[in-house]
Amino acid sequence: MPESWATFGVDLHLDTDPGAGRRAGLERALRDAIRSGRLAPHTRLPSTRALAADLGLSRGTVTAAFDQLVAEGYLAAVRGSGTTVSEMARRSGGPASGAGARGAAAPAGPEPRHNLMPGLPDVSRFPVAEWSRASRRALEGARAAIFTYGHPAGCSELRTELADYLGRARGVLAAPGQIVITSGYVQALALITRVLRARGAAAMAMEDPNHGFHRDVVRRGGLDVLPLPVDERGARADVLARARGDGVGAVVVTPAHQYPTGATLHPARRHELAAWAQATGGLIIEDDYDGEFRYDRQPVGAMQGMAPGHVVYVGSASKALAPGLRLGWMVLPDHLVGPVTEEKEHDDFHTGVLGQIAFAEFIAGHGYDKHIRAARLRYRRRRDLLISRLGAVRGIAAGLHVLIELPAGGPGEQDVLAAAEQHGVALETLGPHWHRPGRHPQGLLVGFAAATERAYPVAVEALVRVLRATRR
Repeated sequence: MPESWATFGVDLHLDTDPGAGRRAGLERALRDAIRSGRLAPHTRLPSTRALAADLGLSRGTVTAAFDQLVAEGYLAAVRGSGTTVSEMARRSGGPASGAGARGAAAPAGPEPRHNLMPGLPDVSRFPVAEWSRASRRALEGARAAIFTYGHPAGCSELRTELADYLGRARGVLAAPGQIVITSGYVQALALITRVLRARGAAAMAMEDPNHGFHRDVVRRGGLDVLPLPVDERGARADVLARARGDGVGAVVVTPAHQYPTGATLHPARRHELAAWAQATGGLIIEDDYDGEFRYDRQPVGAMQGMAPGHVVYVGSASKALAPGLRLGWMVLPDHLVGPVTEEKEHDDFHTGVLGQIAFAEFIAGHGYDKHIRAARLRYRRRRDLLISRLGAVRGIAAGLHVLIELPAGGPGEQDVLAAAEQHGVALETLGPHWHRPGRHPQGLLVGFAAATERAYPVAVEALVRVLRATRR
């Protein structure tokens, strides 16, 4: 078979100018592509034979154009390795600094020297080898159908494994058919919000304080947000009883480990919430974002097991493994499976299947349990170190962060943030988590999981210096 555009392994799009002559037009098109950054340094070009066939030119014309651009420094030709874009473009400061350069269109901010942001796992400890083995096993034994479009609710392999895992590890009552796989927690919240809105709900109650972005998701989905105060016993269920006329169709809670205060929902309040849902037909959305990570006792089981017909249980792999996987799941009451699956289908059709089957195999081979246990031990040591250097913190011994309350007469959140920035310490404050501005308790959210093992002790000492500097 002759070499052509259809068979050659490197595609190259060039806009040549017919009026400039064949060779001159090709040279100009290549120069423009390199100068604009569309062809980055070290990009391999097609062979002269393949490019000539693609453009309808003689091979001699293409060879002459390549030779001219090699002489000008735009291209580099190495015997046996073909022709590539030379390093000259990078040295010239043109294409590498323009919007067309790879990675330059959306520049990221510099990594903090000391990463103590809450809600992030140590992604440097992602189990690459175990995940690769699970992926290989899953692909080798997979049916061909996994490479086509999947079911909106998710692949059966993952839903089956999750039903087993959630039952034994989190106390969730679930059949595979009640599970819908999502691209993380945020999509799950958005889907259920839209379903509730379509069913006539006007508002959703959410803990106060809570994650501000999650409030935005609910409002964007068409529902108002009712603040649900939180104290040392967790969310105050009694507020819901007084909100019967507000059209509240659901409440979002974090029972195992309230974010951001660190409280756990008291058993009496769990029963109050369940009674509210049963009496009103309302829905409890249980965000079990880091429920596996409890350090002083066995993790508290999910609330879903108390009232499975009235609770939507939501979890994800973001805290336990890595947010980049974009894998989340909902365990739904039977009457919501159809509407939520239909909403998912119209949202993004389905979550990527290859990641799902790899995760299913990872769970089935007990790699997930092993990783959770190792991470739990590692994060417990980190939390212990943080408390030994800072003293008392608010909240139970759980999760990936602690809340440090700031004294009423001491430095404010913005003072600490300014000092932290000077010392290269990245953390969050409690302020943005309140539903409305006002006179609220102030505090710092300090994550103890995001930094690497080696960097973490150094980050803690940097935080100690920040706090000392602001308390003078």
